[in-house]
Amino acid sequence: MINLEVPKKFGALLNQAHQAAAEIFRPNSRKYDRAEHTYPKELDIFAALLDGVNASGEGGGGASGVRRSSGSGGPGIRNGANMSTVLGTIELCWGDLGFLLSMPRQGLGNAAIASVANDSQLARFGKLWASMAITEPDCGSDSAAITTTAVKDGDHYVINGEKIFVTAGERSDAVVVWATLDKSLGRAAIKSFVVEKGTPGMEVVRLENKLGIRASDTAVIRFTDCHVPAENLLGDPSINKGFAGVMQTFDNTRPLVAAMAVGLAWAALEETQRLLTEAGIEIDYDKPANSQHAAAAAYIAAEADWEAAKLLTLRAAWMADNSKPNSLEASEAKAKAGRVATEITLRCVELCGSLGYSENNLLEKWARDSKILDIFEGTQQIQQLIVARRLLGKSSGELK
Repeated sequence: MINLEVPKKFGALLNQAHQAAAEIFRPNSRKYDRAEHTYPKELDIFAALLDGVNASGEGGGGASGVRRSSGSGGPGIRNGANMSTVLGTIELCWGDLGFLLSMPRQGLGNAAIASVANDSQLARFGKLWASMAITEPDCGSDSAAITTTAVKDGDHYVINGEKIFVTAGERSDAVVVWATLDKSLGRAAIKSFVVEKGTPGMEVVRLENKLGIRASDTAVIRFTDCHVPAENLLGDPSINKGFAGVMQTFDNTRPLVAAMAVGLAWAALEETQRLLTEAGIEIDYDKPANSQHAAAAAYIAAEADWEAAKLLTLRAAWMADNSKPNSLEASEAKAKAGRVATEITLRCVELCGSLGYSENNLLEKWARDSKILDIFEGTQQIQQLIVARRLLGKSSGELK
């Protein structure tokens, strides 16, 4: 059974993450929100520190995800790299979400490599900064409808297609590209490929101007007769072990995105409580909500939603650490936390009135940043559909 206390062995790690969030991320948050597409130089020193932490095997935050163990981990329970990475991500996103998504060698593509790559590929690509390219102009939430093609040509694959909304697409060292080996075979033929920057035929077409996470670059990338070595196909190249293996990526990334949402909402709640207290509004947990100030009651309700999202997120991470299938729990955490982050940040702006709406406070920025967490790595609607299929025992064909 999951223990609701933070494991003591992660204490020092989380203190470091919170210190970085408080001293590097948050003080520079507004600066890079205004200077969209400018890389936060302050991250270089922190990224070097994080490399050392990750080399120790404990993880510690960032969007990179972790590699699952193949065994049961022995008797008892285990709190490992999945849990530490989720907890670290919460701390860092208390500081700034855009900064976390801009951290070198911590891209969402790294989670794909950790999830799907074999051992030799992990040794080759594990230290790269990898972004992930899934979404296409005509293919959003339905990953199985991907039209980017990868055609075998000797000891290479030739990739053609266009990907949009690629987080860190310009800054990263490589891109994990989802492509189909044979459109006629549907989802079974979809594979992921590591395409390193500088590969002929790969072009960053443009960067998007966005509502939030402006410290992070979001790119459109085009592949035109892009030749990629066959050994860059992640995992098993056989068709009959296709889409299910690729989808393992989401079991790693969805709890991470949920953790981002939990950290961001935590920041908004904490700041709102401070402002309410300054305004003379007391939040009393020993009184029924309906006997308190309306703002206090609204705050308590928002905080309860946040607690639920956090517990779902920790459960998904704990299950991964203990080699338990967590596809359902990963989607539940992503669905709940993504929605809660948007609702809480907007409610906090509302509760704080002009202070919440002004650029003199970070509440309005957090409200803008939060929306992406309900969209990328599978929208709210897709997560609910996945949960429904799992609970009802329906296939994707039976429940659309």
